[in-house]
Amino acid sequence: MSGFDPLTQPHCQGQAFANSYWAATCPIGTPTPSLDKSLQVDIAVIGGGFTGLLTAYHLATTHHQSVALFEANQVGFGASARNAGFVLPSTGRLGYAQLAKKYGLDVSKAIYQEYNNAVALVREHIDANHIDCNVQASGYLKVAHNQQAFSLLKAQSEFLTATMGSKSHQLLSQQQLTETYMHNQQGFGALRFDNAFGVHPLKLLLGYKALAQQAGVQLYENSLVTTHHQNPNGNHQLEVNGHRVSANKVVIAANAYAQRHFSPLTQGRYLPILSSIIVTEPLSDEQLAVNGLMTEQVVMDTRRLKYYYRRLPDNRILFGGRGAVFGHDQDNAKYQHNLRSALNDCFPKLDVKVDYFWSGYIAAALDDLPHIYSENNTGYVLGYCGSGVAFSAQASIRLAEKLMGHKVPDLPIYTKPLPKFPMPQLRRLGQLAYYQYAQIMDKVT
Repeated sequence: MSGFDPLTQPHCQGQAFANSYWAATCPIGTPTPSLDKSLQVDIAVIGGGFTGLLTAYHLATTHHQSVALFEANQVGFGASARNAGFVLPSTGRLGYAQLAKKYGLDVSKAIYQEYNNAVALVREHIDANHIDCNVQASGYLKVAHNQQAFSLLKAQSEFLTATMGSKSHQLLSQQQLTETYMHNQQGFGALRFDNAFGVHPLKLLLGYKALAQQAGVQLYENSLVTTHHQNPNGNHQLEVNGHRVSANKVVIAANAYAQRHFSPLTQGRYLPILSSIIVTEPLSDEQLAVNGLMTEQVVMDTRRLKYYYRRLPDNRILFGGRGAVFGHDQDNAKYQHNLRSALNDCFPKLDVKVDYFWSGYIAAALDDLPHIYSENNTGYVLGYCGSGVAFSAQASIRLAEKLMGHKVPDLPIYTKPLPKFPMPQLRRLGQLAYYQYAQIMDKVT
């Protein structure tokens, strides 16, 4: 596995793929040829993940643009194929009550609708294009890790019903959680959302890759964009593998894997955070019964440093959480041990072997929200905070609309640039301090 760190290394070209369950169960195929000539297009897209592929697809189809997409590594290297495959109606780290307090109720309701639209769009892409990505049972369980957390979930449920008009969630008592879903020793009840589901993210990503290619997008893998500048006439000049690319507009869609010093629009405006995952060996029917693992719905707890997990179609258990702070440390066995220990705390009778362990970066924003922004015909999506599998479907549409001069909803996620971190060179120290604080608070509250 790679020790890549976006804050210390210039780019990810040539880095090894993660030794993930997803890569082991899905042939990635032969990469498209790298760029070997000069090129002129309407729009150049940088990054071959969910956001880059879907933005390129919408620009080519809805907006009839000539589009070239450049992926420094191979499609499937980055976060889009390293995540847990959760398609959730949320993104960022702010709850809807927090959004309402900060921006007003109308804004909170509108963002809520954007997030729910994203889940529906992913389902639409899958169904309309027959993408075989192992879609599992609908439902997302937000599990309270203690009694105080359950009280907060109850308040959240009441806010969603009374203020947001939601009819797609249910508050579950500890008894209901145990009888119907799982015998989780760390579960004190849950808030269940109907419109969420699990997927095989690499298979979904390759489905999007095929869509983009069918739409006429020129896709170049192992094609690193090394320089980018804008001429006085507004035209963008990029250097890719030593070749010149001329474009009217540019999309930066690498999220946490973006190059450090590529653009002042993104530099110092996000924190790449490692999240690590283990996948167990397949469980027998007896093991599933003993541990009360009755559901395939996706699960996340209420800790500040959250754990997330799901039962996979072949009855393995995927279990994830925060990993190392520094990229060079991400393969350290202690992070696998930490996840295994946390899994055992939830399900003490689960005596199984771990078959896979890997890590990947999410991008956290200073204001805990994703931002879809454009300036001088350069656009970006950044700061998904771990929820890009779903929200990329909506964000890509909005970014394409913004670049083409179309009206988008007047919401802070679309109208405001990412705020810059104060003293960005100290981001890792701030992360270390927060982890220490969060570990203490998760034990006492």
